[in-house]
Order: sequence, then structure tokens, then C-alpha cells
Amino acid sequence: MAKKKKTGKHAKRHKRIILRSGEALVEAEPAWSAAEPEVVIGELDGPVGYAIANLIGNQAKGHTKVFAILNSDVQIRPATLMVSKVTVKSSKYTNILMGTVQAASAHGVLDAVRAGDIPKRKVNDLGIIVSVWLDPSILDAENVDYNILFQTALSENFRAEIDLS
Repeated sequence: MAKKKKTGKHAKRHKRIILRSGEALVEAEPAWSAAEPEVVIGELDGPVGYAIANLIGNQAKGHTKVFAILNSDVQIRPATLMVSKVTVKSSKYTNILMGTVQAASAHGVLDAVRAGDIPKRKVNDLGIIVSVWLDPSILDAENVDYNILFQTALSENFRAEIDLS
């Protein structure tokens, strides 16, 4: 006898998220605060999980991969790996990427969970890869406003990219 297909609330609870992707260009003022995140999200026991394991184990100079963390020591869930889209050659760019942008990405994921865009019941089953580009003119900016940069990286566009509802 064929199994009955589950419907309603129970079907959604067991629905697997194999791989979803999104991208946004977040333009802002001043121009140096523009960012372009690309996001991939999916089950850790599928292609996204395998990609995270391969990326974190295959570090390359100028393309460091780091987990998004809060307060310098709390890894968020779903596990989120940040990767730079460009070869990083500047300590200023590295500090911005692995500081302000990393924190903003972590908060963006946390906000998406709180808002229900990422189901809370799935946070330990999912992984996210965020590939980030920052406008290179940030290297020439004399007075970088890190609050503007944080808000750009944390924009609604980021949440919209990972909306699984």
C-alpha cells in the first residue's frame, strides 16, 4: 500500500531545504558602504554542509573563511560561513570584513531566525554560506562610519535572501 502524503502543518515540519540561494546589491550612501552578499542555505547533511566542510578546511591566503560569530566568541545558528568574493590584500579590508561585516552577517541570520524567515526548528540542521563583496573604495575612505557599514551589511536585503517561508 502506498504511503499517504503528509499535508498541512506536519508536511512543513519535515520539509527538507536542500539548497536555496539569493543575491543582492545593497547600494548605500556614502558609496564606499555598498555591499553585495550572495547567500546559499541548505541542510548540513546535503550539498551545503559538504561545501561548508570543504571551504573551512581549505583556507587560502587572501580568501580566509570564517564562521559568523557574535561578541567575538558565540557562533550563531544556523552555522554561517563567510567568504570574501575578492582577494583580500589589505589589513584594513580584513578588519572590516572580519569585524563589522562578520558581526552584521551574524545579526542578519539571527534576525531572520527571530522573524521566522528561517524556521527555529531547523537552526541546527541548516548551514549558510555568505560570499561578501564590499566596495573597494572603502580602502580609501578616511572616516569610515562603522554603523553605516553595519546597517548596510545587515540590510533587509540580506534577510530577504534567506527567507525560507
